[in-house]
Amino acid sequence: MEKFRTFTGIVAPLDRPNVDTDAIIPKQFLKSIRRTGFGPNLFDQWRYLDEGQPGQDHSRRPLNPDFVLNQPRYRDAQILLARENFGCGSSREHAVWALADYGFKVIIAPSFADIFYNNCFKNGLLPIVLDADTVDRLFHAVAAREGYALTVDLAAQTLTTPDGEVIPFEIDAFRKHRLLEGLDDIALTLQHAGEIRAYEERRRREAPWLFAPVGK
Repeated sequence: MEKFRTFTGIVAPLDRPNVDTDAIIPKQFLKSIRRTGFGPNLFDQWRYLDEGQPGQDHSRRPLNPDFVLNQPRYRDAQILLARENFGCGSSREHAVWALADYGFKVIIAPSFADIFYNNCFKNGLLPIVLDADTVDRLFHAVAAREGYALTVDLAAQTLTTPDGEVIPFEIDAFRKHRLLEGLDDIALTLQHAGEIRAYEERRRREAPWLFAPVGK
């Protein structure tokens, strides 16, 4: 998992509350567990005018011109601005994989579904909770200025607007550490590799019968 420090990204506004994980990545695309390749199917039902299926050539599919991510001004967005209860519905981790694979690094919303929120931190995606009034103000600012971008400073826990306004945000200290250091669950475990090996060696001495080959 890449370390998350500071970056500036274009903001795409998804002005819908209660966006569930089936809308983020529909169920027919959940067969793979590779964590990659889901970007073309992010918001599949909204991005395309036909019904998507695994293995399609998505470059040939008809795009919905009214969907925000199909508008030229938002195609390179790395920050998604959303409404309340983003990521509700089923607990599929594929939803976070799809957002990250598309290129999003930050999701801003007044609230998130708990499981989706937790999955973001496990996959290097930063979910930022801001109050509804601030989010609403950002929606208006994004609509008013093409190329609207925010600078995200995780260490300082701030967003900086193009006009220089600094917006602070809260984040749990441990989750912040994980993102700053690029630590997923496996990397966190491997930080204790020496202790794990020492425990296994001690158990092998204390109870050797547990490690005897099966059938002997």
